[in-house]
Amino acid sequence: QVQLVESGGGLVQPGGSLRLSCAASGRTGGSYATGWFRQFPGKNRRAFVAAIDYNGGNTLYEDSVKGRFTISRDNAENRVYLQMNRVRTEDTALYYCAVKSGSTEIHVLTNEYDYWGQGTQVTVSS
Repeated sequence: QVQLVESGGGLVQPGGSLRLSCAASGRTGGSYATGWFRQFPGKNRRAFVAAIDYNGGNTLYEDSVKGRFTISRDNAENRVYLQMNRVRTEDTALYYCAVKSGSTEIHVLTNEYDYWGQGTQVTVSS
């Protein structure tokens, strides 16, 4: 089992920045891919935001966040980050990190991931 805890969410003004963090614990000894997803207000599904492979050499972003968000990871600390810059009101959502165990590749579908955190709320408003 892998436990994930997100932090760093909050209220931020449009154009501002926020850094989300995801701490992994439990069975994190092997390789694992990580992604960030978000759930918009009033929606049931989780939408892909960004993903990173185990070595951190490959990343992928949803089109609307390209150039504004950056995903990174620190395997020594078992942490994954999402740096959010130039945020927009439409970035308001509940943000989740997810882990796919035993993978060194990038994954973008929710059903590919094995473990999920509880989410951290990001609200962009003036």
